[in-house]
Amino acid sequence: MKKVLLPFVVIALCLLTVSSCCEKRAKYVFYFIGDGMGFSHVALAEAYLATEKGVIGSEPLNFSKFPELGIATTYSASNYITCSSAAGTALSTGHKTNNGMLGVLPDSTNLTSISYKIHDAGYKVGIMTTVTIDHATPGAFYAHSPSRSDYYSIGKELSATGFEFFGGGGFATPRGKGQAEQSLYEITENAGYTVAYGLDEFNAKKENASKIVLFQEKGKEDNILPYALGRKKNDLTLSQVVSSAIEVLENEKGFFIMAEGGKIDWAAHSNDLANTIFETIDMADAVEIAYQFYLKHKDETLIIVTADHETGGVSLGMTKGYVYNLKVVDSIKVNATETTVENYMNSAAVMDTVSQKAQIGWTTKSHTGGGVPVYAIGAGSELFRGRMDNTDIPQKICKAMGIEY
Repeated sequence: MKKVLLPFVVIALCLLTVSSCCEKRAKYVFYFIGDGMGFSHVALAEAYLATEKGVIGSEPLNFSKFPELGIATTYSASNYITCSSAAGTALSTGHKTNNGMLGVLPDSTNLTSISYKIHDAGYKVGIMTTVTIDHATPGAFYAHSPSRSDYYSIGKELSATGFEFFGGGGFATPRGKGQAEQSLYEITENAGYTVAYGLDEFNAKKENASKIVLFQEKGKEDNILPYALGRKKNDLTLSQVVSSAIEVLENEKGFFIMAEGGKIDWAAHSNDLANTIFETIDMADAVEIAYQFYLKHKDETLIIVTADHETGGVSLGMTKGYVYNLKVVDSIKVNATETTVENYMNSAAVMDTVSQKAQIGWTTKSHTGGGVPVYAIGAGSELFRGRMDNTDIPQKICKAMGIEY
């Protein structure tokens, strides 16, 4: 009997060995974070797209069709409802911290972002956003501060990372709050980075740059990327920044890209219906750049799309009658009040009347505490299936890449 079973045992062991050897590791990783983008924001954007097609239903965004779907809890170490810096820290380091803190534990001990671990393993790294590069989410991937609002010290850490690409909005306070410090743009250039202002300058400089930062053109470099509805010629888009990052980072070893759709959150803080919709769609456009890359490198590419928290408590429907009317959005399409790093949390709810006409509800002008979606496709994407905490996501990324966490 033992002699009969032995060949089957050997065959089974061989099959397991082959399966293990053939398991694909993620070589190219795209980590998209829609700031403030809960399940309801995705549903809202998809309902709008269906309305545009003249149908009752939901027209899926590209990432909501990804084969793997999970849900992540978002509480911080200090609060049931997280702020962006605590959530960014969890998504970057795999550790909880207090609201208002960035890249550090509650006792202010520095944490290590997976972006550093991935870079140390030989991969190129790119960090980008539609808001300022020293804001909570991007900052969590390279900086450490007991105070998320210390933008100058956060921005100063960028130049010491050695990461090959940064892009999006510039520095919030490039000379510090008192305007007396050395310019962060100068510090960045002195550290060996090529700083490009606008796509034309980027295209002219990229060939000779080992490390590059892409900001908006001169005169706009300190600003966030404009809302999609207010975009003008030559304004950078998240799609363009992601595409530019791929040009710089693609190599035989691989790369890691974190891209934030930061103004979904800013629009939702204002209960701004139109900009909430179009910023969500705008991030999906950037995801499409990554998806087209994935189609060329299916066995080696991983794309994750998630959020740090939900903002606004938006709902499809506000009163009795089982109705909403998103046609109103097209008839108005006005821009929200100009927002800055200092005022976006307190900006007026300029679009309340639009939401009322559309029968779209909001419960708050702040964050909520519900879980957020996790969408994934590609090598290792099965790791992101089901329930998880936000601290699990960076650990899963390292596992998919075969990097020790």
